[in-house]
Amino acid sequence: MKLPSINIENMDIKLNLEGIVLNVLYVKFGYFYRTMPEHSHSQNSYELHYIPAGQGTLYAQGNRYAITPGTIYVTGPEVAHEQIPHPEDPMAEYCIFFEILPSNSVSPLVKRTYVKEPSLPELLRSTPFWIGLDSGKLLELFEMLAEELSLEQAGVHHMATNLLEMIVIRLIRQYRKNHASTQSLPLKTLDDSRLLMIENSFLYHYDSITLQQLADQLGLSTRQTERMVYKQYGMPFKDKKLQARMGAASRLLLTTDTSVSGIAAQAGYATPEQFSNAFKKYYGMTATGYRSLRGVQ
Repeated sequence: MKLPSINIENMDIKLNLEGIVLNVLYVKFGYFYRTMPEHSHSQNSYELHYIPAGQGTLYAQGNRYAITPGTIYVTGPEVAHEQIPHPEDPMAEYCIFFEILPSNSVSPLVKRTYVKEPSLPELLRSTPFWIGLDSGKLLELFEMLAEELSLEQAGVHHMATNLLEMIVIRLIRQYRKNHASTQSLPLKTLDDSRLLMIENSFLYHYDSITLQQLADQLGLSTRQTERMVYKQYGMPFKDKKLQARMGAASRLLLTTDTSVSGIAAQAGYATPEQFSNAFKKYYGMTATGYRSLRGVQ
């Protein structure tokens, strides 16, 4: 099955969802050939993952889930997750990354007097993690979105916005049906791009990123950068970097046979002793003791 590609990065798209505004940071399609390291998103940020083909494993909040064609899952704020593709049948994925904008960005609520339905914003905010098999025919909407983008005709921004709103709404409707859970064109703003830079820095460069390096990438002072990180994650830069390093290290301990010294180097520590001390302080046990948990998972 040939799946249509989608790549929306520079188009400024805002989705209206019953009184809240979702700022779409990107929409992408691709195949997973390598593991996506464990990571979590900032406050008010969500990723919608739709898997139309392929297989793999999702680790989320300490639990393991099998991914098969038709799986859809949402990872919201501070939901630690990692995707591992099947080596012989890698996952294809449509991914929508969006954030809920502050209340002062909300457009006036349209009054309805003839339909009573559950609040979509309430369902989204109250469900930071959800996984299930799609029953909303989302692939049809992604195919329509890909076709619309390829045409590059007048009204493409309006059509893309409408289709993305339909995708998000059809997803949230499934929350109540499936209880597997334990959410020239106008260009993106500078702060949107900065949020993606911050997310990617902690996801891919947790071993080496410094506050000064991140500030240089963002074009901000270190004080402004520290405030921006705290606003997004509710913790200072050093704590978020430590969380990213420890998350990556813990997953390597449980899923690989890499030595503790090798993991220390991958996590960016100068010596195994520094890593061991930091790991024990963070998790309350040694790295070797943590690895022994692999046999009981």
